[in-house]
Amino acid sequence: MILSRYGRLLLTGLGLFTLPGIAQAETEAAVSAPECPDGVCHVQLTAAQLLNTAERLVADRKFGEAAPMIAALEHAPQFAMERQFLAGYSAAETGDLKTAVKEFRAALVNHPEQTRIRLELARALMLQGKGDSADHHFRLAGQDKGLPEDIQRTIHASRSILRDQRQWSFNLDVGLAPDSNITNGTSATTIDANFGGQTVPLTLSPEARKQSGTGQTFGLSGRYSFGIFGNTKLAIDADGQGINHKGGAYDDFNGQLAVGPQFQLTDRSSLTVQAIGNQRYFGGKRASTGFGMRTSYQLNLDPAQRLGLSLDARHNASGFADSYSGWSLGANATYERVIARRFIASASLFGRRELLKSASYSSGEFGANIGIGGELPLGITAGISAGVSRAIFDAPLAIFSSSPRADTRLNARVNLGLRSLRILGFSPALTYSFSKSASSVALYQSKRSRLAFTLARYF
Repeated sequence: MILSRYGRLLLTGLGLFTLPGIAQAETEAAVSAPECPDGVCHVQLTAAQLLNTAERLVADRKFGEAAPMIAALEHAPQFAMERQFLAGYSAAETGDLKTAVKEFRAALVNHPEQTRIRLELARALMLQGKGDSADHHFRLAGQDKGLPEDIQRTIHASRSILRDQRQWSFNLDVGLAPDSNITNGTSATTIDANFGGQTVPLTLSPEARKQSGTGQTFGLSGRYSFGIFGNTKLAIDADGQGINHKGGAYDDFNGQLAVGPQFQLTDRSSLTVQAIGNQRYFGGKRASTGFGMRTSYQLNLDPAQRLGLSLDARHNASGFADSYSGWSLGANATYERVIARRFIASASLFGRRELLKSASYSSGEFGANIGIGGELPLGITAGISAGVSRAIFDAPLAIFSSSPRADTRLNARVNLGLRSLRILGFSPALTYSFSKSASSVALYQSKRSRLAFTLARYF
């Protein structure tokens, strides 16, 4: 049996208790007398009697004897959730973790409120070595106020084990993205420029204006960490995104790598300090190269609430013009809360200071974002977020205005995923994003809508 000591710890803490919804009215009901024509006896069971018999056999760990009864429950759709739970539990206890995860996920598709199933899914994922996914489900399950205190302690212990044991995670998505404004340009055909005190209208070339298109996208993110001494790990984070457009003039690819120690300060807080480097290419040319430091602090206020703080400072060297080169400083504070055991809501405040060689392109920006995401019935995952910020530049662009540029920036995002559907391990997702910049300089006014169809896989 493939059960680590951590998996057995969780099983001991949970025990085997009956799922809400499993019929118990007929638990003690008498089974009809056997009929034995030709010396062969047949016993007739109702669906509820069959379910209760299978449940007792599983509780007695007679998984082989329970298997045909669990299979027979395929013909009793009213007990689909219970059958999936028993099939998943039996598979987990006999070492078939892949089947266990599949059955538990299927049960949660229409019943995401079932804490017991979510706990067993978390345990199976933990035994598979999928720490991030397991921790996510432990965190959601832990919000059930009706759980006994010993199970809450077991969840806490399991999450601590995952924090100590977690080594790597990796996510990948690929897809198509119709975009209303791949240049992020203005829709204006002319703008006013100031030459020698006179206002002169300038006609913008097509390349400088708003253009639509459809690109092929990819995104990846991963983390690898390992212990170096005591409660300290070395954390390596890598991220990359890209979009390819026809002709290549608006292709956009960027990647980032961060490496540094993660200190476990207490059982509820951690501090990570990393050196960070990033590279971006736009239209086949190097757009920027950056390096710097990032510091992140995370505090679990309680099982439902989390606070995160981060600071970063990096120097970017522009590949287009030296005026865009300089330092970028940022700060971000985020608060997260689990809601109704299925959703995670978040709110964040951020500030950024761009100290570039040209004062006209240097700016200060501050803003806020809010969002909520989680699981819906039918295996659907959903999320919505929105944000607003204000950016004020240090000096005017003399050709356009006598006053420094000021922008108000809006963004919104809605995403839907179908985790219950798998195509070679990938699940389909649909994301709509919208952004708008209202600028005091007409050239920088823009509006953009993007719809991305992707297939995502979580390793």
